[in-house]
Amino acid sequence: MTWLKPVSIDGDAQAAYNEFLRDLESRLADPATDRNVVAREVLAQAMYGREYGQLLADAPIAALNLDARNVTFEAEYYMVTDTEQFARVKPLLWLWKNLDLTPVGQNPVTGIPVRRILAGHIFRRVGRDFKCWQNVEFSVGYNMEVGHGVVVHRHVLLDDIGGIELHDHASVSDYVNIYSHTHSVLDGPDVTLRRTVIGRGARITYHSTVLAGSVVSDDAMLATHALLRGDIPPHGIAMGLPARVTRFKDRARPEAYAVDSRTYPHDGGRKANPHFPDPTPNQSRLPGEGDLL
Repeated sequence: MTWLKPVSIDGDAQAAYNEFLRDLESRLADPATDRNVVAREVLAQAMYGREYGQLLADAPIAALNLDARNVTFEAEYYMVTDTEQFARVKPLLWLWKNLDLTPVGQNPVTGIPVRRILAGHIFRRVGRDFKCWQNVEFSVGYNMEVGHGVVVHRHVLLDDIGGIELHDHASVSDYVNIYSHTHSVLDGPDVTLRRTVIGRGARITYHSTVLAGSVVSDDAMLATHALLRGDIPPHGIAMGLPARVTRFKDRARPEAYAVDSRTYPHDGGRKANPHFPDPTPNQSRLPGEGDLL
């Protein structure tokens, strides 16, 4: 059941879009394809309306910045980022990010299927009918596991450096942040990775934040502007800062859950910096007598 209705456009335009999408998918599926070349060519056409070689001759700074080999990502400065895996996905992340700034990316008719194609070559796993709107950011992309029918809305940050699972039909609303790493209170470079899990049919609503290692169960919901630093049980609705479960959805319970935070395996944490190999101890305490306030 959906509240959306079908929308169509001019048939000739749709045919041209379909040809573009087929060509892009075919080129990316070919192991011999240089992804950096594909990305810069598509961006040159979408952003400047000309071939990359012509753009390089006329406006070299603009052209050089379309080639992912000439730019860096924040993730490349992380010790934990897998250099080989990131090199494989980097040009496609660059294409995704920049295409979103063009009419091609802003148009759902082209933007959503392009992202679906790119996700199939970036993510660890992606299911059928993945729908991603514009201006979504990933840390590395290759640690994303996405089920069938998942929807991610605009301006979402998916920090997948430690791994993120979005199970079937999960929904992530606009301006949500989902994290999979934490920094210690005393030493910022002391980073711990923890996989974050969003269960089947769960909803993470507008402007909310999910911290690393949290497990949101099937059919659970995180309310607007909430901050989750733990778990939500099946059908639970969590609200507030920090989020607390305040009620449950009144519906029939299934015989089994894909994700139940009471039993689902939690990530114990992996250290991201070899200079801090040990588990991070508790590093804070409540204010008390003798403390400086």
